[in-house]
Amino acid sequence: MLDEPPYIRVFIYGSLLPGLSNHHVVAPHLQSIVPGTIAGTLVDFGPYPGLFRTGDLRSAGTVRGCWIEVTRIGLQKMDELEGFAGIEEENDYERVWVRDSNHPKMQGWVYVWRDNRGYPVVRGNYWPDYFAAK
Repeated sequence: MLDEPPYIRVFIYGSLLPGLSNHHVVAPHLQSIVPGTIAGTLVDFGPYPGLFRTGDLRSAGTVRGCWIEVTRIGLQKMDELEGFAGIEEENDYERVWVRDSNHPKMQGWVYVWRDNRGYPVVRGNYWPDYFAAK
């Protein structure tokens, strides 16, 4: 039996980023953090963004954020925050596997919406810059 990796990689792009309102959820469980970019579009849900990805990722925009490595407990804490109960469950955010746009070997989980839910698209591709200017 293969051992599970001790840390799980997740792309964060909103309130979980350092200095933002929900970073405390992941901070005790962080092993590493590096900048990254994935295909997708941010929408303004108010205090935090949603991210959705279209079927044709070649024509999608990009979203800047960070790749973090967290413990399994850290992933569970993020699942709770994001309303993710599991595959084929009723979820607020879905957790899907993605690759970094610039470094394809960098890959991991990200929390996304299925569509924009009628919220306005964020100008730019980095939530902290947009949120600070609101």
